[in-house]
Amino acid sequence: MLSPRVLILAGGLSHEREVSLRSGRRVAEVLREAGCEVTVTDVDDRLLDTLRSGQIDVVWPLLHGVSGEDGAVRDVLELVGVPYVGSDPAACRLSWDKSVAKSIAAEAGLTAPRFVALPHGIFRELGANRVLTSIVERLGLPLVVKPARGGSALGASAVRREESLPRAMVDCFAYGDVALVEQQISGVEVAVTVLDTGDGPVALPPVEIVPDSGFYDFDARYIAGATEFFCPARLSDETAAAVKAAALSAHEAFGLRHVSRTDLIVDKTGQPWFLEVNVAPGMTETSLLPMSIEAAGLSPASVYRQLVERALV
Repeated sequence: MLSPRVLILAGGLSHEREVSLRSGRRVAEVLREAGCEVTVTDVDDRLLDTLRSGQIDVVWPLLHGVSGEDGAVRDVLELVGVPYVGSDPAACRLSWDKSVAKSIAAEAGLTAPRFVALPHGIFRELGANRVLTSIVERLGLPLVVKPARGGSALGASAVRREESLPRAMVDCFAYGDVALVEQQISGVEVAVTVLDTGDGPVALPPVEIVPDSGFYDFDARYIAGATEFFCPARLSDETAAAVKAAALSAHEAFGLRHVSRTDLIVDKTGQPWFLEVNVAPGMTETSLLPMSIEAAGLSPASVYRQLVERALV
């Protein structure tokens, strides 16, 4: 196809709207450089008419958070019969809920931190103090608290002291009804992108993440200069191979396609610990996926166009 007509979906109504818009603008720029005709649109009541207009060859959903990553919008794309970049609705649903994802990862042989996933209502019914005490007794400290369904580390925080846990839960429930509380694993945080442009999934060089604050929260992700990145990550060859293998295992276990990003912690023994997998990785100026592409010696324009063409097969 000489000039694919690409519709990028960016924006949405989730807390991650601004991140999505930035991702959409950046991918549109790169695809235009690659010779694609690109339109960027939000999700609204005109979308179905646009999809049915016959003026679109392929859709690239760059929506983060609810609807963008839970499979709902992709279900609509399936109903209309428009090809799209990325994983199908079933794979998205499995990946979206972090508690479900950890169970799937464990079944695939990956190591994951111990965790509990508790809805807001359980604290009212059983007594918040009793539940929080039980969490600490069972999982110990330090802990990480984050919404079970959500992204960009919104509502996420590290808890090193028991008296900090109630505040962390309040912050978490501001962004979702279910909190995932897990052991905080000490080590090197890495993100591994997996691409499949037609010859099978390939893991790109891992990105090492070193936030100035010590915790990779929303500000550390999206404020330029707040985090130092190393790509390729400063890992031994053996450990780098292990994190790539873990990301490939996750990509395949969840039934993902085209592109994914797996977040891991590497402990002092070199063991990778699975944190989560992303079906719609951020594509902004400070996002990790573009870093991996460039570290692999690839052209973002070439890779993005290949993903578009792969979706059309």
